[in-house]
Amino acid sequence: MTPNQSPTPRRTVRPLAALAVLGICALTATACGSSDSGAASGDGGGKGTATVTDAAGTKVTVPADPARVVVLSEMDLDSSLTLGVKPVGLTAGRGQKGAPAYLTGAAAGIPVVGAVTGPDIEKVVGAKPDVILAGQMTDTQVLAQLRKIAPTLVTIGDDKDWKKSLALTGEVLGKENEADAFLADYDEKVAALRTDLGSEAGAEVSVARYSPQGSAVMQQGVFISDVLNDLGFTRPGIQAEKGEGHSTPISEENLAEIDGDWLFIGTLTSTGGSGVVDQLSAKPAYQQLAAVKAGHVTEIDGSMWTSLGGAEAAVNVLADLRKAMVK
Repeated sequence: MTPNQSPTPRRTVRPLAALAVLGICALTATACGSSDSGAASGDGGGKGTATVTDAAGTKVTVPADPARVVVLSEMDLDSSLTLGVKPVGLTAGRGQKGAPAYLTGAAAGIPVVGAVTGPDIEKVVGAKPDVILAGQMTDTQVLAQLRKIAPTLVTIGDDKDWKKSLALTGEVLGKENEADAFLADYDEKVAALRTDLGSEAGAEVSVARYSPQGSAVMQQGVFISDVLNDLGFTRPGIQAEKGEGHSTPISEENLAEIDGDWLFIGTLTSTGGSGVVDQLSAKPAYQQLAAVKAGHVTEIDGSMWTSLGGAEAAVNVLADLRKAMVK
């Protein structure tokens, strides 16, 4: 766990007999019974139960070793796969038909049980989960439905901190040691990259997402900004300020907002080579950007850089930055 990370409350293990087991009654959540913290549809491998306090402050009883995990956000999918647990259901990522592009290999074969707009309750029931990781969900009615299916935890706090979410997910899945080891390794990678950046340390770095409808920049309070802050980079214009949403649209007249010493730009469906830079190169305002003139523009996978993010996304971003900026 990193020095600045708030400790996640440790879970309390108790016998499996204390857990109310709920059978899946039908293909609708309302057909099943309910409890305050959720009832399990599986037995978690028969190794007892644990009590975990989730990111919303709710105490939830979960199997000590969950066998069937459904994830309802990109960050939950990322965290679970990072910790060596392959979910039995996932929600499609932003702009994706399934898992985010950078996780498609690791997530191959996992059924889709919803979208960014929300889960498909019947499909969640069909996945027969013993634990549901609900990301940053705040809809109390949907949470109540999910908790009739299996123990359900909000895993992402208001600060959207991927490190805290990973630590909490590690606690839920019985993978606390793995989560701690990953975070320690991430800190080592950050320290090494900061050293190797040399004269580029502290550079002004811009991150933008492009679509035919226009560009958007990533402000503070989101995944990619947290990673860049770990590295000590500065951010241009409004990117140095807290945003109201996940990303902030900008008009073509304000294209200067994406300028900086370095520019990283992509689309939600881009894995590189999608022609974003070529499309922008025809715009006179783009040609005047300092990063463009310096040849410091890199096309990135927006599904990884400019979406919800997670542990695997973070180390991949470090690798992208190293490739682009370390000579």
